[in-house]
Amino acid sequence: MDLRTEKDIKHMILEDKWMMEVLQTAQTLKLSDWWVCAGFVRSKIWDHLHGFKQRTDLADIDVVYYNKDEISVAVEKNHEAALLKISPQLPWSVKNQARMHELNSSPPYLSSFDAIAHFPETATALAVKIDMNGELILASPWGIQDVIDMEVKPTPFIIENNDKKGIYQQRIEKKKWQETWPKLIVFGLDQNVIFNGNK
Repeated sequence: MDLRTEKDIKHMILEDKWMMEVLQTAQTLKLSDWWVCAGFVRSKIWDHLHGFKQRTDLADIDVVYYNKDEISVAVEKNHEAALLKISPQLPWSVKNQARMHELNSSPPYLSSFDAIAHFPETATALAVKIDMNGELILASPWGIQDVIDMEVKPTPFIIENNDKKGIYQQRIEKKKWQETWPKLIVFGLDQNVIFNGNK
């Protein structure tokens, strides 16, 4: 299956029984403005584009939500515990984006979508959920072209904030995504290619 549009990505996720079970489990929490984001979506796309028959393991399954009225790490841990009770084998991580700006020394985020737009890489700034009508919704603040082109690039948020550029650099060095997905093209902060898997 070719991946060219958001519709293609949603179809691929809908066909993935495991991913749909994860989304349905997250949905049981009934969190406000919730999404499953980042590597959950990105890794699936890159696995597919690499032709992997086996899913790449995820360090975390990132569930985000937005609730300004109940900002507490303890509440997040309770949500994680509820998910673990349903699927104890999965590495759940639940974070309220109404407080996460503090960790990044940023102005308050306006929503989960706004928080996702502040992720370091465009290919990571992706999220998916099931809406109240049972429809699969994909959020991609910076579009899907970079992830489909297998290009790792900093988001405009990183590029426009000098004090945030180190976050992107550190992640590139730490994550070493090209070792897992060798067809990637990794860009530095200066927009120059630092790894090209197509050579």
